Amino acid sequence: MAKKKVRRLKRAGKIIIGCGVILLLLIIFTGYYCLSNFSLFFSSNVDLKEVNKVVEKKYPKKYSFNLFMVGDALIHSAIYEDALLSDGSYDFKPMLEYIKPISSKYDLAYYNQETILGGKKLGYSNYPRFNSPDEVGDAFIDAGFNLVSLATNHTMDKGEEGVLHSVNYWSNQKDIVWDGQRSSQEERDKVRVYECNGIKYAFFSYTTWTNGLETPAGKEYLNNVYSPEKAKNDIEKVKDKVDIIIVAMHWGVEYSMDVSSEQEGIANYLASLGVDLIIGSHPHVVEPVQYINDGKTLVIYSLGNFISDQVGIERLTGLMMEVTINKVETKEGTVVTVDSPKAELIYTDSSYSSKRNFKVYPYSKLDDSILPNYMNYYNEYKNIVSSRYSDLVWGLSRS
Repeated sequence: MAKKKVRRLKRAGKIIIGCGVILLLLIIFTGYYCLSNFSLFFSSNVDLKEVNKVVEKKYPKKYSFNLFMVGDALIHSAIYEDALLSDGSYDFKPMLEYIKPISSKYDLAYYNQETILGGKKLGYSNYPRFNSPDEVGDAFIDAGFNLVSLATNHTMDKGEEGVLHSVNYWSNQKDIVWDGQRSSQEERDKVRVYECNGIKYAFFSYTTWTNGLETPAGKEYLNNVYSPEKAKNDIEKVKDKVDIIIVAMHWGVEYSMDVSSEQEGIANYLASLGVDLIIGSHPHVVEPVQYINDGKTLVIYSLGNFISDQVGIERLTGLMMEVTINKVETKEGTVVTVDSPKAELIYTDSSYSSKRNFKVYPYSKLDDSILPNYMNYYNEYKNIVSSRYSDLVWGLSRS
């Protein structure tokens, strides 16, 4: 029995030694294979082209988001009276029936809230000092709008109390980016960086007009009135933190389809500071679109009215636009561009005799029964918008 036990031990020992030899050979072979395939990293004769090929496998990295833009929500009394329900609330959503299927398809959708959402307590009112129901904002949010400009010549129409109500309303909306009104200097001076699809952006809203309704001394944060110094200070704080800077400008001459020298001066100054996209409002009519700063900055001088009860086809016609923001990272650096601008016109229709049934139509949905000779108007305003950028594409990609 003892001899058998010894033999078994010897046999087991041989098996263990054999396995160890095999394992050692596998380790040696594996090590040799790895070294032979990665020797370029350890050799003094490194082939830099081969090294670069390995590094370049991660590049280029591409990011993009699409941005949709419309103009002024100018809520006259006829519009909010049309939206009034039997229970005393308001519903503006039906007025955006033909826009929501378009605006809701974009990553970001911008509009200018021309009239203050100042709260029911202060009384809803018409021109010259507006106050609009909060439900206006609800309707735009429902339609997918999530980028809002608030600095206008009507910001102070209901004084400080109206602005604070507006700020409170927008502060309570989830995932909405807005600027132009704040509740304190501390809030005004905060550096805000936003992100969409891997692209960091900053958004500012300024007005050059106040209708003589100045903010109280020491409370200039209530309405973001433009000055070159203020804009420079704001932009300097964020330009190294973001990929793109967007500025909404309330500027220009009301009802003029020509670009003023002041608009051009401000646009060129903002472009020199590094602003990539300037979105204009206040004229209440459409104005040209143009690339400036060697094609680095796109300026939409005026989107016109989105919805209003103003008189005249030119004031009931506005502009819808889309752009694609592209970011490309390579080993040489990062390039961000505002690309592929596309445009379409919209028209606010209503029953003129009764001032009811307000609805915003893309011109593509019009016919002569809604707006007689609508194609003549379309061509007229299209030519104005394209006059400084003949390559502008007409027809939205998501309409």
